[in-house]
Amino acid sequence: MADTTYSTPATAQSPSTAETQAAHTGTGSSGLDDLRVSPAAHLAGLMSEASAAGGRSVGLRELPFTVQIGLRAQPDSASWTSLEDTFGLSLPRTVGEVTGDPAAQHVLWLSPDEFLAVDVSRCQQPGETIVAEAGLEGLPGQAVDLSANRTILELTGKKAREVLEKSCRADLHPRAFGIGSAIVTALGPVPVILHHSGEDTYRVYPRASFADFTVRWLLDGMAEFLADGQMPEGEAEGAG
Repeated sequence: MADTTYSTPATAQSPSTAETQAAHTGTGSSGLDDLRVSPAAHLAGLMSEASAAGGRSVGLRELPFTVQIGLRAQPDSASWTSLEDTFGLSLPRTVGEVTGDPAAQHVLWLSPDEFLAVDVSRCQQPGETIVAEAGLEGLPGQAVDLSANRTILELTGKKAREVLEKSCRADLHPRAFGIGSAIVTALGPVPVILHHSGEDTYRVYPRASFADFTVRWLLDGMAEFLADGQMPEGEAEGAG
């Protein structure tokens, strides 16, 4: 599992990086929180430039430090019931199903007994699994904080699906991958979780170590839809 990266002086972040992360996490963080650097923070400027050039067609940003909790439980077991009570949500039962609110807390189906609880409305903090672990005490099951394992890249706009279709093996047509669906797939050579979270919004979950490659890969796929038809300056080195 990849660890969160740290940078010594908080001022080392570029303004665009700081603004992107502040918009997601809110203000008022202090101490070690100020030193947190998300896996794609160094590319925030490129993503912002590409999004501006993409207009309504396509945009890309990172949702940093999002709460992600891995859950394991057999369907309809005591562990299953305990996790549903803890999160206040039904656990998904079928391939591609997502329960909850995509703008806040929701749960993605990964396998018959494996799920990912996500909350995009707030920043991950220590102790996210304490309540779930207490509920599972003495029961077979698992609740593990995986927030540092993957980052979330949000691809938006009318051409978002076309960008993904260039290198995703899955059928992303709405008849097969409708709003509210999530699957485990690959984007080019990178294994990802893909969540169709809104009409023209897709969330891509690469592991933290693949964040740089995945961002550059998506930016390359976005290039033809940008106003000037060019990738942002400095993007050419990376995914190719």
